[in-house]
Amino acid sequence: MKSLNIKFTVSAIAITAAFCLAACSNIGVQGSSSGTDDATILFDFEAAPSGYMLKADNADYDIKTKSGSEKLLINFKTEKGLSKAGMIMDTPFDWSGYDGFNIAMDAENPTSDAVFLYLRLVDEDGTFQHRGFTVPANANGTYYGVLKGLGQPIEAGMNELPPVWDNDETMMIFRWGDLGPSFDWSKIKEVSFFTRGTIADTSIYIDNIRIRENPPIPDDHLTGLVDEFGQNAKVDFPIKVKSEAELKAAADKELADLEQIPQMPDRSKFGGWKDGPKLNATGYFRTEKVDGKWWMVDPEGYLFFSHGVANVRMANLTTTTGIDFKNDSVRYVDPNEVTPEDSMGIIKVSEKVRESRFVTSPKRHNMFTWLPDYDDALADHYSYRRSTLRGPVKSGETFSFYRANLERRYGQNEPESYISKWVDVTLDRMKSWGFTSFGNWVDPAFYPNEEVPYFANGWIIGDYQTLKPDLDIWGPIPDFYDPKFAERADVTISVIAEEIKGSPWCIGVFIDNEKSWGNPNAPDETRYAVILDAFSKSTSESYAKAEFSKQLKEKYATVTALNAAWETQFNTWAEFDVGFKPERFPSALIDDMSKLYEGFSEQYFKIVEGTLNKYLPNHIYMGARMASWGMPKETIKAAVKYSDVMSFNIYDEGIKNNGWDFFADINKPVIIGEFHIGAISDTGLFHPGLVMAADQSDRAQMYKDYMKTVIDNPYLVGAHWFQYVDSPITGRAFDGENYNVGFVSGTDIPYPEMVDAARNVMRDIYPYRYNK
Repeated sequence: MKSLNIKFTVSAIAITAAFCLAACSNIGVQGSSSGTDDATILFDFEAAPSGYMLKADNADYDIKTKSGSEKLLINFKTEKGLSKAGMIMDTPFDWSGYDGFNIAMDAENPTSDAVFLYLRLVDEDGTFQHRGFTVPANANGTYYGVLKGLGQPIEAGMNELPPVWDNDETMMIFRWGDLGPSFDWSKIKEVSFFTRGTIADTSIYIDNIRIRENPPIPDDHLTGLVDEFGQNAKVDFPIKVKSEAELKAAADKELADLEQIPQMPDRSKFGGWKDGPKLNATGYFRTEKVDGKWWMVDPEGYLFFSHGVANVRMANLTTTTGIDFKNDSVRYVDPNEVTPEDSMGIIKVSEKVRESRFVTSPKRHNMFTWLPDYDDALADHYSYRRSTLRGPVKSGETFSFYRANLERRYGQNEPESYISKWVDVTLDRMKSWGFTSFGNWVDPAFYPNEEVPYFANGWIIGDYQTLKPDLDIWGPIPDFYDPKFAERADVTISVIAEEIKGSPWCIGVFIDNEKSWGNPNAPDETRYAVILDAFSKSTSESYAKAEFSKQLKEKYATVTALNAAWETQFNTWAEFDVGFKPERFPSALIDDMSKLYEGFSEQYFKIVEGTLNKYLPNHIYMGARMASWGMPKETIKAAVKYSDVMSFNIYDEGIKNNGWDFFADINKPVIIGEFHIGAISDTGLFHPGLVMAADQSDRAQMYKDYMKTVIDNPYLVGAHWFQYVDSPITGRAFDGENYNVGFVSGTDIPYPEMVDAARNVMRDIYPYRYNK
């Protein structure tokens, strides 16, 4: 078995003369060797720029002599959130004649902290691809991204694939952009680098940017990836388990550790600061500004800061096996369900349904070295996904290696006794590691607990009308004017109320997550895509269009007035009511769309807040968990009116005035619903998550740095790490996420660096924040 090494070196086949002329005709150095492999150099910075322009945005650059050659030095700035520098072509590159190729470069980090940066490729039409990589502190190496020849990772059901070649270069991680046919390889206009969401200025040297043909893809690239414990079968890493005896020994050792380090001594019954000031006690959690800082206040009146892990549940930890069933009954969805597909727990499949078993994806099925027979004791951990968001299968059998490992780890004295043990151990971990609460999406099995406070959650799903946003990450946005939406909100929130039974241990309630409200940085004609989609419909088919038509008729007394403002030519209001698509976007139209969108957003928050007050009047409404790509100003303004706490999912390296300074303007308590950092160099996993560290030690330090920016912010009352357990290495069934983002691995073994970091952060959090 190989030792863990996710790097490789490629001695690439020399690019043909024809390709070289097409790809390199507009740059200063053509077809020269890098000195370490045969490749076509795009930029080596030995001569003055020719055929391209160096350009920077919130960064600066210089050509410096280092280690005997000229290199591009980029100094990234943290001030504005995004810092970028790179090359803009006079004449675009043409790489269209290449079937399988990669881009590589040499990078050197002269600083004492790891640098997480992105490679950005942009075609002439503005379509882009982003890949990420981390250069460790005071280190150098060669980094590459496969541009063509592997297919899209999600076609294999994963957000990233394993490294292709076993050498000493590091493969970049695809982050986001267009991998489809709309990306024009014949017109590459920009090759640049950027950082985002950093908390300190940093620098990097770049050299020998080059294009190379891919070596042959190994036949077993995606075969036999996963061992019987759900781990990488092909590499070793520090916490890898090799036997059930080893797994049980690790459990015994951890349980002894938890006994030695129980809850932090300065905590109240509910996790608040018992050594600090005592405020008015209401019997439930609430918020209050104290000496210029927002805090939560626990039921006994002690100051409280919410920090813990989110997604502490079994749902969404299964991976597809490549098996499906022809019997359609297994795909039936009850229209009255209140739990979305990705939040479902184990779904049992009957023997009758299994009789119709067939291999729907040989690629997926061959990834596993072991799956239990249906009569095996561990077959209880099979489940089923009736639908997926993306990937090679639209539905199919799944398996939870995590649940199977819990059964191996703790045994089963009675049906699912290992689940009860898992609940107990998890509660002990939260207290021992210093966490004051769970985050969102805690398994309802924890709701009756009276040891660690939690947040309840729900999704408003149902058969209501929807509208299409410009950036549709998780699905279309509901039409909040459809009466069915309010009906479904009532159903969902009434179920939540039944589950938590008025418990004071429930801090508050999150409803929904990362809705596609619209990209605040998009042009007006796409930022208001939801409004434009409604405009395109008739008032008879769309509740939103009917409401918008009503409001516009109230503002503009005549259609002539509307035409004058919008530069349109409607003869009657009836023409507007049928549906239209604007050809121009004058300021009056933009202003009206903004106002309509604020009202549309307000309709959502008004319904949710009103229903929560009906069923759960004593619990905090925690807001809508907005993502940075879905938080337009209109929605934020509406949320402020109705939310007790504003919630945002912030996947940056920390919280600085790089887009989050508006917290001061809204002057409400804010909580971070999600953040994480991951690493792949010492985990056996293929994707680090949304923020990348060099290794587990660096990951722990980045976590501490992030939390310091949170604790220092007077508006933040908490932050929740996403998530408790690593994603399955072969991708979670719903959408392919295969991230190292857990505090524990898929074998339920904690990452020791992260545990130590959490204890370090939380040991003195209360006196530090209060006295700062």
